[in-house]
Amino acid sequence: MMDDAAFSAWQEKVEGTNISSTTLLATDYLNHFNEIVMLLEMVPDMPDMIEDCKEWAPKSYQEHFRDSAFSDKELAIEAYEHVPPKFRRPFEETIEHLNTIVAHAVSQLETIIETGDEDLLRVTASAVTTSLQKFMDVASGIIHGSAKTMSQDEIDAALAL
Repeated sequence: MMDDAAFSAWQEKVEGTNISSTTLLATDYLNHFNEIVMLLEMVPDMPDMIEDCKEWAPKSYQEHFRDSAFSDKELAIEAYEHVPPKFRRPFEETIEHLNTIVAHAVSQLETIIETGDEDLLRVTASAVTTSLQKFMDVASGIIHGSAKTMSQDEIDAALAL
């Protein structure tokens, strides 16, 4: 566990960057999920976009920044090791839920495309992207210092798509 002085030093290191000095997390990571949400939203109108969706893969926070053009990417990678557990645990759990939803959704949408049911495809894609957005909102809140997460009932409902 990091002491207060060490955490304060990290808070000063990230001051003036796009990394939260409250949590040491950066919202830029959510761009990884914005990408798949945009692709999934296109699937009802362009079913062949499912191939692009299948190419999307989960990336850890550090992997995302290693591969990104984010100006403070090295600092973001290093700071992640110092994110307080009260933020890191719920953040990582939320990211796991996002990855689970994406994996399930891609497979589900691919099956629906094979059946040719355009209405079901549209409804399912919409439900999936709405669910992903809810989890991204939670992740964004955590990044900005909120301790609010979703209730287990909300999580279960979102994962039950």
